[in-house]
Amino acid sequence: MDQPVGIVLVSHSAQLAAGLRELLAQIGSDTVPVAAAGGAPGGGIGTSYDLIHAAITEVDHGAGVLVLPDLGSSVLTTRTVLDDHPRPDVVMVDAPFVEGAVAAAVTAAMGADLDAVAHAAKEARDVAKL
Repeated sequence: MDQPVGIVLVSHSAQLAAGLRELLAQIGSDTVPVAAAGGAPGGGIGTSYDLIHAAITEVDHGAGVLVLPDLGSSVLTTRTVLDDHPRPDVVMVDAPFVEGAVAAAVTAAMGADLDAVAHAAKEARDVAKL
C-alpha cells in the first residue's frame, strides 16, 4: 500500500489534540501519520503557527495532508500557515473535530486519496448520534 494521507489535529488545547491522536491510534488507525498541534508555544491555551507548520511537515509522506482545526483562532492560524506555504496537497476541512478526525483516519487507513479523506471528515457532520 502507498503511504496514507497524513492528518494534523489543531486545537487550542495540547491535551485535547494529543488525546484525540491517541484515540485514533487505539481504533486501529495507527498506520496513518497523525500529528497533534495543540496549545500555545508556552504550553497554555492557544494555537501556534510554528506547531501547525511543523506538524504538516511531520505527517507529509507524499499522499497529502488533511488539517482539522477545532474552532476560532485555530482556523485563522491554520489559514495563515496555508496561505504562507500554499500547496494543493494540504487542505483544511470544516468538520467536527472528533467525529471528523475519526472518519478521516479510518478512510485514510483504507488507502483513500486526499479528496476522499476530506470528504469523509466533512460527512461526519451529518451523522446523527441518536
